Amino acid sequence: MPTYEQEAKSILRKHKKIDSWFISHYGMNLYRGCTHDCVYCDGRAENYFVKGDFGKDIVVKKNAIDILRKELDPKRKRIPLKRSFILPGGGVGDSYEPIEQKYELTRKTLKLLYEYNFPVHILTKSILVKRDLDILQKINNKNKAIISFSFSSVDERISKIFEPHAAKPLERLEAISFFKEHGFNCGMFLMPVIPFITDTPKMIEQTIREGVKAGIDFIIFSGMTLKEGRQKEYFMNTIAEHFPHLQLEYENLYRENKWGNPSSEYYETINFTFDTFSKKYKVPKRIPAYLFNNILDENDLIIVILEQIDYLLKLRGYKSNYGYAAYAISKLDTGISNIRSEIGRINGIGPAIRKIIWEILDTGTSRYYEKLLVS
Repeated sequence: MPTYEQEAKSILRKHKKIDSWFISHYGMNLYRGCTHDCVYCDGRAENYFVKGDFGKDIVVKKNAIDILRKELDPKRKRIPLKRSFILPGGGVGDSYEPIEQKYELTRKTLKLLYEYNFPVHILTKSILVKRDLDILQKINNKNKAIISFSFSSVDERISKIFEPHAAKPLERLEAISFFKEHGFNCGMFLMPVIPFITDTPKMIEQTIREGVKAGIDFIIFSGMTLKEGRQKEYFMNTIAEHFPHLQLEYENLYRENKWGNPSSEYYETINFTFDTFSKKYKVPKRIPAYLFNNILDENDLIIVILEQIDYLLKLRGYKSNYGYAAYAISKLDTGISNIRSEIGRINGIGPAIRKIIWEILDTGTSRYYEKLLVS
């Protein structure tokens, strides 16, 4: 495994607004490239600027901890970092990929996040995360730590093809149970489901069922993007080798979309399937508010819940203005409770959304939202 040490200029990546998928303002890539070598990973795409062979050539940001300490230190900040979960991982590497055993950048990062009082959300395909139970427990007791694992299915044979060097699905499920037994909230990120292979009703139900058995508190779902260039070429080579009868199906489904998205009709089909089985097993389809409503400030809390409502309605094929309202709130330069009586003047906020915002301000959640999460 070729390893390249690099001096980083910065570590924390700040989102333009809070990410309602992960409940996070900040992420980071301690490593670039990933030897889990998942065939479908869009981190392989050219727009992420990862040089070399994505699954073999790993860049290590050797000064990451020194830089991160400066970025987290409130004494160095004119404007303090916003409260949210911080992800010690990003889109072009797994924070617990094998190189972490040598460099321990993720473990050292967790110690810093504990020192500076930040909650943590881990997303990984590796059971190496169990090594850090001690520091994660300290973070969970002091602030909050959510441990999530990503899956494309729970089928061992398919995982061996598409996730050749990640932990086996059964090992990931067992790790979820392990962390649940130690008092953590845990999530399953069923993303991506692989078209024509792991997106069938049978496969999706099996994965959700096994996740619920393991003890997940929520499940996040997504289809697969396939961007033109390296990512698509690498993926299609695997399809040609193992599923040659599906090559034409993929060419028809992915037609040079800039973002690598399949057709909208396809999304409607898999979203309906996911919604059906998540309701059957009564598992929240987004990170529920009780896991973050005492962490976020009031504007971010409202933004996240409105964006989640927007997603949950569109998942079922309904139109929604909730996302537009959330965006408008993200542009405010004052706490929304300061303009409570004027909320209805904000673009996109009518009587129904205004009522939900008031309820969130008063209770930290919304009954309508809570119902949509699982029903």
